[in-house]
Amino acid sequence: MGKSTIVVLQVVIALALLGSLVVQTVIMPLVWADLAGEVLWGRIALVTIAVLGILTLQVFGVCVWMLLGKVRRGSIFSSASFRYVDVIIGAIAAAAVLMLILAILLAPGSIAPGVVALIGGAALVLGGMALLVVVMKALLRQAIDRDARANALQSELDNEVI
Repeated sequence: MGKSTIVVLQVVIALALLGSLVVQTVIMPLVWADLAGEVLWGRIALVTIAVLGILTLQVFGVCVWMLLGKVRRGSIFSSASFRYVDVIIGAIAAAAVLMLILAILLAPGSIAPGVVALIGGAALVLGGMALLVVVMKALLRQAIDRDARANALQSELDNEVI
């Protein structure tokens, strides 16, 4: 991956993180005020799910940023990368659970069933994405193992006289 690609991705992540902070600090209080006529537990649940959902995106962004730094330094094939991948899997899974909870909370209300189904479908897609990252983690593990074997073989060759 080229350095320019990494820089562009980091700029996009930085803008997304900045935008998410604006949403959490400016937009979410406005949403809270907009829901003034709703039942208190509903307001609390909806705003909490939204804030936690944004937090999962922020965690995801920071972990991807850290992994991009490892790619730039050429150290992505190390066991330290698994920590970030595990957190990414957890963040995506948490987002899926939050979406499912939102669908469940909205189902008995006056929200159109199609909207509830779309939210439930989004939860399913997020769960699938978490599983995809699990597969990618397995591929990373295989790449690290092969890199270690290649280094060991190279070391053996370097120590032998041909």
